[in-house]
Amino acid sequence: MSSENHPREKSPAESHAEVIVRMFPSDANPAGNVFGGEILKHIDMVAGIVAQRHSQSNAVTVSMDSVNFLKPVFVGNVLTLNARINYVHNSSMEIEVKAEAEDIVTGIRTVTGTAFVTFVALDKNGRPTHVPKLSLKTDDDRIKFEEGKIRMDNRLKNRQK
Repeated sequence: MSSENHPREKSPAESHAEVIVRMFPSDANPAGNVFGGEILKHIDMVAGIVAQRHSQSNAVTVSMDSVNFLKPVFVGNVLTLNARINYVHNSSMEIEVKAEAEDIVTGIRTVTGTAFVTFVALDKNGRPTHVPKLSLKTDDDRIKFEEGKIRMDNRLKNRQK
């Protein structure tokens, strides 16, 4: 791991990201259901924005877990992805993403998916580097941090198997 000094603390709100994408026929099967892989691509992209905002360095995807497709997304829907950082440890960061589809004609918005994506920050030489600690300002921030720590511990245990 890079021996750079620990950067200043940052709150989850400082790195939050929202991406809005329109779904087209090329994103879907013949029945008009958007491919899960297309949604995963957008989840990874928005989570990467959060990771790079927080670390202010290159960051790469290490794992994507607890991906849940709750409801379908259809051609013509607007997909909104909200991402926030929940947990950091040395060079790794857990990002939570919530996907929501909006039918523009009716205005109905539906939560369609959730995911947790882990990134590792890299220095200029491609080696893991320290990331800023999280400044936990709200009860929600503290709860999400503790839940993220449990998930990260479980990921590390599963990785050693």
